[in-house]
Amino acid sequence: MGETTNLDIFTDSFLPLLKAGIAFTVPLTLISFALGLVLAMLTALARLSDLRPLAWAAGFYIWIIRGTPLLVQLFIIFYGLPSLGILIDAFPAAVIGFSLSVGAYGSEIIRASIVSIPKGQWEAAYSLGETRLQALRRIILPQAARVSVPPLSNSFISLVKDTSLAATLTVTELFQKGQQITAAVYKPLLIYSEVALIYLIFCTVLALLQRQLERYFDRYSTV
Repeated sequence: MGETTNLDIFTDSFLPLLKAGIAFTVPLTLISFALGLVLAMLTALARLSDLRPLAWAAGFYIWIIRGTPLLVQLFIIFYGLPSLGILIDAFPAAVIGFSLSVGAYGSEIIRASIVSIPKGQWEAAYSLGETRLQALRRIILPQAARVSVPPLSNSFISLVKDTSLAATLTVTELFQKGQQITAAVYKPLLIYSEVALIYLIFCTVLALLQRQLERYFDRYSTV
């Protein structure tokens, strides 16, 4: 039998790595970002609320999440909470950790986007008989969405790469699959480069989708 070449290893490992990315990395990213986006919207609105306790609670949550490493947060959720009798499986623990992170960072993006809308837009809505909630939903948020799409899209792309941290929680996503294959074939440079290539493909596709999304929200441009 001939000697196994790097090309053989590359082709043999590509499909298992891609499957791990599609089966775990992509769902983990989508679920975490969707939940995090809902949390981000609620937190942003809480920060803008006239209810001081609500605004304070939202600010405290953002302070905690932004001030501590994501890896430490994941370890607290997965390895720390069991000491309190709270057992969470690896994948849900990763979803919770990533969602909390997206919620904190995304809330500041959404809040800044809402604040950036000229006050005249609010006044125009009120002059048409709109309530504050109606003005927010029909006029302010569509315009704020256009402003927030680029930074939120960047956060989404960053989340794709951050999911590699889930490997520390034993989630068999793309990066951990790469570690398993590396341990079997002893080709770290080749396998990790392959992992990086797949991440690059995922992020490139998302960047292209981001451009389409920005064009969609251009309809709300007031310029």
